[in-house]
Amino acid sequence: MTPLLSLSNIRAGYGASLVLHDLSIEVGEGEVVCLLGANGAGKTTTTCVIAGLVRPWSGEIRFAGESIAEVPGHRRVSLGIALSPEGRQVFPEMTVHENLLLGSYAPHARRDRTRAMDQVLALFPRLEERLRQKAGLMSGGEQQMLAIGRAIMSRPRLLMLDEPSLGLAPRIVMDVYAAVAETARAGISILLVEQNTEAALAVADRGYVLANGTIAASGSAAELRGSALVRSAFLGIQAESAP
Repeated sequence: MTPLLSLSNIRAGYGASLVLHDLSIEVGEGEVVCLLGANGAGKTTTTCVIAGLVRPWSGEIRFAGESIAEVPGHRRVSLGIALSPEGRQVFPEMTVHENLLLGSYAPHARRDRTRAMDQVLALFPRLEERLRQKAGLMSGGEQQMLAIGRAIMSRPRLLMLDEPSLGLAPRIVMDVYAAVAETARAGISILLVEQNTEAALAVADRGYVLANGTIAASGSAAELRGSALVRSAFLGIQAESAP
């Protein structure tokens, strides 16, 4: 089966600095795939390449079977690619409602705006309580919910979440990840970029471990959870010594 998204041998960076070294990953229809790695591994650069915010130096990007290497970022949203960025990046002086409406600017999303809004507010009831509140006055967890909701308003086929648990209290992380699981059950493919390995592997079908811009390991969530590399580097569990 042709994957919904495939990156093949992507090399990308900033200025003269190479960040991604021949990176290849895939996300299938309806899959939750996590991209794990420490700070500076290249996770955010990967999402920016997919979203069209960073142009790769070489390699191929395909979405729904078609090359999108030359498709600008705003048109990728119309194709069904949405990004909830690291750091949330909500518009602080605009209300929650206005932030959400901005997510539905693409023509296909505007036609389905009412249903999308109902879906987001059902997913995050706290947002409904704060629709008229300025986004800048919300807590970090509420802003994260808003950023994810805004991305869902674009009616994506692929939703990329960049560090959705960063800086959140454990209870709020649980709420956010419950929403991620519910979104996946609705049939949206998800690329989940995380340092919170335990939370990501709890909802992912498969995953990749990114280190220094290359794939260091890949496999099912169960395989990665049992991997000595992942257990040592990301879960803080040392592999048992051989007898």
